[in-house]
Amino acid sequence: MVLMRLRRELRIVSGLLLGFLAIVNGSSSASAQDSAGAGLRLVPGSAQEMKLSFAPIVKDVAPAVVNVYASRKVVQQRRVSPFFNDPFFRRFFGNPDQGLTRPQERVQSSLGSGVVISADGTVITNHHVIKDADEVRVALNDRREFDAEIVLLDERTDLAVLKIKGEGPFDFVPFAGSDSLEVGDIVLAIGNPFGVGQTVTQGIVSALARTQVGVTDYQFFIQTDAAINPGNSGGALVDMNGQLVGVNTAIFSRSGGSNGIGFAIPAHMVQFVATAAGEGGKVQRPWLGATVQLVNAEIAEALSLDRPRGVIVTNIYPSSPAEDAGLRVSDLVIAIDGKEVLDPDSFGYRFATKRLGEQARFTILRGGDQKLIDINLAPAPETTPRDTRVLTEYSPFEGATVMNLSPAVAEEIGVEGLLEGVVITEIVPNSPAARVGMKVGDIVRAINDDEIVSTRMLEGVTKVPPRVWRLDIERDGKVSRIVLRG
Repeated sequence: MVLMRLRRELRIVSGLLLGFLAIVNGSSSASAQDSAGAGLRLVPGSAQEMKLSFAPIVKDVAPAVVNVYASRKVVQQRRVSPFFNDPFFRRFFGNPDQGLTRPQERVQSSLGSGVVISADGTVITNHHVIKDADEVRVALNDRREFDAEIVLLDERTDLAVLKIKGEGPFDFVPFAGSDSLEVGDIVLAIGNPFGVGQTVTQGIVSALARTQVGVTDYQFFIQTDAAINPGNSGGALVDMNGQLVGVNTAIFSRSGGSNGIGFAIPAHMVQFVATAAGEGGKVQRPWLGATVQLVNAEIAEALSLDRPRGVIVTNIYPSSPAEDAGLRVSDLVIAIDGKEVLDPDSFGYRFATKRLGEQARFTILRGGDQKLIDINLAPAPETTPRDTRVLTEYSPFEGATVMNLSPAVAEEIGVEGLLEGVVITEIVPNSPAARVGMKVGDIVRAINDDEIVSTRMLEGVTKVPPRVWRLDIERDGKVSRIVLRG
């Protein structure tokens, strides 16, 4: 009797416990559904959820990720015969300096990836994938191939816009707001690594606003551990909604393969360049007319900040949008349109992706008080005619193209600092200017202690070469002296 009573009581307790667990599970499921409906991020909570697949996302996105084939013709000097190295053999063929080499044309090819971003066949890829290409072809996921027209090249962002020469509509990937990403979000990288064919890899967002990568002028990247390899450049980085959050562009690797550190250009920058392509094929960025500096721990302490943040204004140019808006030297910019500014790179990204003709709202700290300043977004002016000249006289500058500096020229070539003088904008390979170490962006400050103020003056100096060249060249804000024989 006692044993039967104990068994009956155990059954009652078990029933109550199961009922309680059912209620808890039911409320948990409802809570999970409510959380999911509210857009909250959830981790898998059951074996069934662990079996979920990314296949539906891939089926939607894969048709819009393409292979990009770029080719260009190059002419190289090819030695005709090794016998011409023999002086006895060359003696019987006239001038030994003739006939040793012969120009030979060959085709150089490169392979990358791209993303179709509109039904009319507009494709985004990396600038370095199609740089100097004479011909570009695009292969779709269904094996159709088309010629493609280069609509826009923007080396500063390492982005290029192509247009498929074929009848649409084409499958495309819609843009997502890259600012909606969070570290830990799952992402898929789709591209054509090593030319093996379209490949999908999965990972998470490892970091946001990653700077100091050294790939583009605008250092602001999404970092992911999704496997990215050579050939993935220009491919898609998509979120779990099948939307484009970035364009894969670089990896950190000592071996050339993926080490789980890949970088993608954020969708906001990609969309900015794509919009520019549709509005005339030229990227025009707003000009602030001010320079800024990183706020380190020492500066933060001097400003009584709780932590280093923002950028401090160090210089303002006369009659610039910054001056017109009332921005001052020593102002601390902590946000642009409500988006936090961490350093000069994030400041440059936030400001450069604003549209001309609108306003950007700066949140600043001045004297301990927080203020809002609206900056009019206007293009950089050409205050001094550029007067482009190609230097052909025998001199250390032979083979260089130079322009007079102005805000517009400085913006085009990415020069910061003083906006006056003469800047080198192009150098012919293997020319005297290249051999002495001149680089694009170098500013010619003085020759033999005479200040160079215009391209006309520089060209005049090269026509009457001195016995000794003492060149003062500014590069990255530092002036160096180079001494060469005339």
